[in-house]
Amino acid sequence: MAVRRLRPLLSTALVAGITALTIAPLLYMVVVSFMPRGESTTLPTPLWPSHWSGENYYELLVRRSIDGAWFDYRIVPALVNSLAIAAIATALGLLLTVPAGYAFAKLRFRGRARLLQILIASLIVPGQVAMLPLFLIFKELGLVNSYAGVILPSLAGIFAILFVRQATLAIPDEMIDAARIDGAGEVRIFVSIVLPLLTPIVVTLALFLFLGSWNDFLWPLIVLADQHLYTLPVAIAAIGREHAADGELMMAAAVVTTMPVLLLFLALQRYYLTGLLGGSIKG
Repeated sequence: MAVRRLRPLLSTALVAGITALTIAPLLYMVVVSFMPRGESTTLPTPLWPSHWSGENYYELLVRRSIDGAWFDYRIVPALVNSLAIAAIATALGLLLTVPAGYAFAKLRFRGRARLLQILIASLIVPGQVAMLPLFLIFKELGLVNSYAGVILPSLAGIFAILFVRQATLAIPDEMIDAARIDGAGEVRIFVSIVLPLLTPIVVTLALFLFLGSWNDFLWPLIVLADQHLYTLPVAIAAIGREHAADGELMMAAAVVTTMPVLLLFLALQRYYLTGLLGGSIKG
């Protein structure tokens, strides 16, 4: 009996310990971002600021004068660029992949099985392999150094299509066949029946697409040459080349990068968890 009573307590303690280990680096990142310049590199390493200072955020987000000259890290324009690119990529990605996933799951058309096999096989090809030919194609099309060049490669994600397809397979065929018998067209069936059932899946996919676009570093670094078009990861990498030793400033930059997506996840976590568990669709 004593062992049975201890088991839930031990499980709870284990989960709490893992959670603390996961959250600790994020909390320390926030704490360091408020330390005075140079304090985080002193020995012994401080775990708490001697006094809280917002100078790192002020220097990062506001233009300031250095030796009589104005210096601008261009973080705010990069933040706006990343938000716009991620929002557009997410909206267009959902517009393309959700209907495609539904089509692969519920529609019958010639070559469906072969196309599905090709998509699954394509998953094993690293994305970096296609970057050079893709860059050369975009150069010929005049899409280099443009937002379109950043957004287009991520629109028809194979994972997104297969993710929606797998969820759509759980919708009973009888429900869709009954709607067809009643005279509903495929568009109306998709909009009125399938989409409401897939809401948690779509929200989960939207989070994946947004995070993928927001965190993307390598492709925007390759395709963007104008610093006025930089996304946030590229802009912060550029700052890091000059200020790698300024740990407090870089931690402030990391907080600025992390907070928008963390707030978005917290706002949509109910749909996200439901979508992952697949509890929204009942057969």
